[in-house]
This record gives sequence, C-alpha cells and structure tokens, in this order.
Amino acid sequence: MNVSYKKLWKLLIDKDMKKKDLREAAGISTSSRQQYYGVCLL
Repeated sequence: MNVSYKKLWKLLIDKDMKKKDLREAAGISTSSRQQYYGVCLL
C-alpha cells in the first residue's frame, strides 16, 4: 500500500511550519520520530 505525504507537506508549507514544529505540536519525541523514519526506510 502506497502512502503519499504530499498533502501534509503542502499543509506544513501553507502554515509556515517545519517538521520540528509538527513533531512538537503532536507531542512526539525525537527518538520516536527516528524509529518511525527507520521503519519507513526499510
């Protein structure tokens, strides 16, 4: 199943947010994010 994040990135740009701002707003720790990206890259 393919997942596209294009709409999310567009929304972040429209709101002048960075990935860091999204992480902080969602209450996700840096280590959790790194684990997620590690799984997505496999």
